[in-house]
This record gives sequence, structure tokens and C-alpha cells, in this order.
Amino acid sequence: MSTLRFTQLDVFSDTALLGNPLAVVHDADALTDAQMAAFARWTNLSETTFLLPPTDPAADYRVRIFTPQRELPFAGHPTLGSCHAWLAAGGRARAAAEVVQQCSAGLIRVRRGGARLAFAAPPCVRSGPLEDELLARIAAALGLRREEVVDHQWVDNGPGWSAIRLASADAVLALRPDWPALKGIKLGVVGAHAPGHDAQFEVRALIGEGPGYEDPVTGSLNASLAQWLIASGAAPERYVAAQGSCLQRRGRLFIERVDGQVWVGGHSVDCIHGELTL
Repeated sequence: MSTLRFTQLDVFSDTALLGNPLAVVHDADALTDAQMAAFARWTNLSETTFLLPPTDPAADYRVRIFTPQRELPFAGHPTLGSCHAWLAAGGRARAAAEVVQQCSAGLIRVRRGGARLAFAAPPCVRSGPLEDELLARIAAALGLRREEVVDHQWVDNGPGWSAIRLASADAVLALRPDWPALKGIKLGVVGAHAPGHDAQFEVRALIGEGPGYEDPVTGSLNASLAQWLIASGAAPERYVAAQGSCLQRRGRLFIERVDGQVWVGGHSVDCIHGELTL
């Protein structure tokens, strides 16, 4: 049996219990693939990560990301949370202002700036407008008329995200999804807040897997939404997105595009420190 350092934290929030939780196992070399998958099922969080020495000389550390169902090549909140946990445990990056994470998707740059970290948004593997049949399914599942969908797009950077934009944040928050009707669809919904709100956009991530569920705060979705919104002129090059409001969370994602690269930033806060014995 191995005894390993364990951290559980909240990502995309500076207050515990208001973001998206993540479990991180440090120095996980001794664990088998089966043990990693079993522990991720046991935590039953959206993602559990395992920190390992890099195999690429350009990386500072390596991470493997597991959901209760499968391993992921990349995900947003596990990237920021894992980097936060690695640094807090004494990890030292080669560069002062940037950490390089190795994962199954390749090398991910994580920028350090004050109390927040930010990851470089990966490119989309699928873009363009949604097909008419898919858009009709989405509208029906959300109880929307077609004309209430202001815009729509494939924003798939790996997980399979599709997205629609509504006229306002209030319209986004009012949605009550028909989960069986969303089966097989991973959908982001975004709408602008009225002036005076601390966030410019409200985001919801609706996932038609299993019985269907809403993700509290989603880095990968916000990364590709930002690429779409900024490129289409619907958003400025720097903005704040809110997510998780319908789940009594207060996620905040800090978006900016610099020299053509979109960065997705946020706070992380430690909640639990301990040891894992497997």
C-alpha cells in the first residue's frame, strides 16, 4: 500500500464551497491505472487528478485527469486546480511567470499572475454553425422558440461542446432543461448581463450524459465560448463570466485575449488537506 498526499480544492472561486471542487493526488507514480480510475469513482467529483513527474523535458509536471467514468485528455478546472496544488506543495517551475503542464492533450501553458492562474485556451477541433436538426432539438429541450436563439456555434475543443447565445443573462438563468431531450448533447448557453453586474456574461453548461446534469463552473467550455464570442464581436477582448448561479455557486472566470491567444483565469482555494492510503 502507498500513502500519498491529497488535496481537495475549489476552482474558479476565491471562497470555499462556491466554485467547482477538484480532488488532487500528489506524487501518484505508485498508483496503477485501475487504482486511479477507482479512486475517481469513489470521490465521485466531476474530475480527480493525479500529479506525476513529466516525461516531456519542456514540462514542469504531468497530470492525468479522471472523471468517475473515464480519463480525459484535458479539462479546464482540473488544469488550474492541479497547477495550484502543485505549486502549493512546493513545485518549482522553470519560468517565473509561467508553468507548463503535460497532459494527454499535450503541453498546456499556465500563466501566473497575482492570486490567479490562467490557462491558454486550446484551439477548437470543430466550429461553425449548428445543424438545423440539432438546433431544433436544443430549442425544444430548453423550451425556447427558434427566434430566441440569438446565435449558435460548435465550440468543440475536445469534449464536444455546442453552444447557443440568448438575449440576456436572465434568459439563461430562467432555463429549465428537459434532461432526457438533451441526451447525447453537451451544451453551453451564454447571455449578457445588464450593465452594473460584476460579470459581463452568464454561462451554463448542460450535459446530457446519464440522467443529465449541470456542471458548476467549466473551464474548457468558457475557453471555446470566449474564442467564439470575441471573434464574432459579441464580447470584448477582456471580460468576466459568471457560472454556477443556478447551483448556488459563484464561479467567476477571467477571460482575456492577448496577441490572439485567449487565456482563461480564476482563483483556487484549498478546502481539504490529508493523506490517501491505497
